[in-house]
Amino acid sequence: MGALQNINLDIEEGEFICLIGPSGCGKTTLLRIIAGLELPSAGTITFGHKSIAGPDPNRTMVFQEFNLFPWRNVAQNVEFGLETKSIPKGERHRIAQEYIDLVGLTGFERAYPYELSGGMKQRVGLARALVTSPKVLLMDEPFGSLDAQIRNLMQDELLKIWHRVRTTIIFVTHSADEAVYVADRVAILTTRPGEIKDIAAVDIGRPRSRFDPHFVGLRCNILEGLDMPC
Repeated sequence: MGALQNINLDIEEGEFICLIGPSGCGKTTLLRIIAGLELPSAGTITFGHKSIAGPDPNRTMVFQEFNLFPWRNVAQNVEFGLETKSIPKGERHRIAQEYIDLVGLTGFERAYPYELSGGMKQRVGLARALVTSPKVLLMDEPFGSLDAQIRNLMQDELLKIWHRVRTTIIFVTHSADEAVYVADRVAILTTRPGEIKDIAAVDIGRPRSRFDPHFVGLRCNILEGLDMPC
């Protein structure tokens, strides 16, 4: 039995969409297929009008684990994707600094991963993903290992960055609260094999308040879709 079945999902350019579902339902598998890291056993997946057949710099993935190179400092980690594109050193420095500033790490360019907090490491990972200007940013529970206060802060920072760069974001989460806070739409997956049970439109303006009755109602609807108590 495959991890997914009957997945039919269209995502608009510049959209922020969340995938939510129980553990093992195939959320990460779907993200990896979109990234081109895995191929579907049936059906097709397209980016623009072309079938996805493998990884592409236009689709970049950010994982829950920070996956930073411990022997590289912040600036060197952020520059990595630019190095693979053979961009000249001076230009690499300039572009990397722009994204380091964007994620709020100015002054930490020479710090190494062991010197950074969890939230700072995830900012480095985000800058490294964005520095090559991908059209799609794939995020696999990127804030799942952070404490609640830092997680909320990172959600706000991500939304600020998204408003500036307007890349398409596909974001996996276990949290209905997080999904309603950040997304334009939330795709609810069933237990394995994962199938899209419902797609909830988050028709609330930004910035959003978790105490807004409409916010609370949408969060409850998503939890009920997951067969969980509100």
